[in-house]
Amino acid sequence: MTSNGIVQKLWNYCNVLRDDGLSYGDYVEQLTYLLFLKMADEQTRPPFNRAAIIPKDLDWVSLLRLDGDELETQYRHILTELGKKKGTLGVIFRKGAEQDSGPGQAAPPDQTRQSQPGHLLAERR
Repeated sequence: MTSNGIVQKLWNYCNVLRDDGLSYGDYVEQLTYLLFLKMADEQTRPPFNRAAIIPKDLDWVSLLRLDGDELETQYRHILTELGKKKGTLGVIFRKGAEQDSGPGQAAPPDQTRQSQPGHLLAERR
């Protein structure tokens, strides 16, 4: 996927979140978590080949195979578990783990699936 493709998908996701009633700050925050997971994954691949900083069951790839409620559950699990980590990783994800609401929570049932982080992820498949 090209940089332009990623940017376009992020803007599409922003529009969905905005339409679901999330504030600009809320969806920027959610996108930041997703981008962090994606970039951490990219760093483990060529040409970088760095050691993973995100545990395997809490990484970007763990989201790609899921959809719907399972995807939202895994995303929330990732935020919670990474928020418990010591050091910088925990600091980055702690606020996301402490929030009571997130993507899809305020949306009507028929719109919830699109407003989850998976909406962006599903387009990558």
